Amino acid sequence: MFKLNKKLLISISAAAALSLGLSACMENATPAGNAPTKASIDGGVSYPVANGKTGPYYVNEKAHTGAIKFGRTPTKAEYAAWNTDIMPDGTGLPEGEGTADEGSDIYDEKCVMCHGDFGSGGGGYPSLAKGNAYELHKTLTNQRIKPDSDGPVRVFGTYWPQASTLFWYIKDAMPHPMTGSLTDDEVYSLVAFILNANEMKIDGEEVSDDYVLNREKFLKIKMPNRDGFEPKIDGPNGPENVRKFFANPDNFGAQKVKPSERCMHNCQEPTAKVVYIKNGGIKDFHPALSNVKDLPKEENKGFDAAKAYEANCAMCHGAEGMGAPVLGNKAEWAAYTSKGMDTVYKAGINGINGMPPKGGSSLSDSDFKSVVDYIVSKSK
Repeated sequence: MFKLNKKLLISISAAAALSLGLSACMENATPAGNAPTKASIDGGVSYPVANGKTGPYYVNEKAHTGAIKFGRTPTKAEYAAWNTDIMPDGTGLPEGEGTADEGSDIYDEKCVMCHGDFGSGGGGYPSLAKGNAYELHKTLTNQRIKPDSDGPVRVFGTYWPQASTLFWYIKDAMPHPMTGSLTDDEVYSLVAFILNANEMKIDGEEVSDDYVLNREKFLKIKMPNRDGFEPKIDGPNGPENVRKFFANPDNFGAQKVKPSERCMHNCQEPTAKVVYIKNGGIKDFHPALSNVKDLPKEENKGFDAAKAYEANCAMCHGAEGMGAPVLGNKAEWAAYTSKGMDTVYKAGINGINGMPPKGGSSLSDSDFKSVVDYIVSKSK
């Protein structure tokens, strides 16, 4: 949870806060025989099944004892490959090195189509950088009091408390859809590139294009917002600090409710006053308000489908082993086109088999269909 001026808490919805508050406040007031377990890390509690009930509610006990018929226990090797936590103190951080210049090449090949030039964002994917992280960190105290007010800039350099999370996320979850395919040196290079895009320094030295980032230097990274969250999660007492924080609903504005007053909706009295404009408000608009609901006609003049393919689709459809039908492979595309082009269009626009809608691009439906036609035409 982000801390603003040490008092104002954001990044949690009112509904979530309320549900946490209800769970936390009712922890010690439960029916005999159904005492809750210890509060979970987010303040919620669970109730063991006793006499066919969990808390005050009846449950289907058979559903709790049924055998699991699917899946299998992972092997030790599979578990070890998955269990790769990288912590702020360096635990799990591998040896390796890379430069921002090397990371730029990797980024252009595997990342730019989703995260935009220099991490600026695009196609529904998050921005990674917006400029100098130290200056933009100051914007986190901004509040949009007026419609044209500048809001807070939340990107990696300004908002994230620990750089270890970035390394861990890239290593385990990027790039889509080839997660886990990057070497440790490539991850160091990408981290150096993102640090460079955020104009950050390590131990007083600017992360330039040829700055060599390795494990030793990585551990010296100090994020501008490292102390911007509460409760404190670092250190051996981190989990207990979080548990205590959410045990008190006053910390996040939740409503205290007695067990006899449990509810599923309208649990909290409204706090905002609704003010109506007298006499119906403004009526004389210049130009006059329009009630036309027709969407503007989509135009496709001068659209270059081949260029759009290279910018948005080539990463997955231009190489073997990416899990996507390859440009020019007639046999692979026949499995899709045999169902009709309307089906192919619909699957691409809505997303299919791990591919995001429209491949993560911001193309119009008409332009996207042109790109699909281009890809299919190359496979005839």
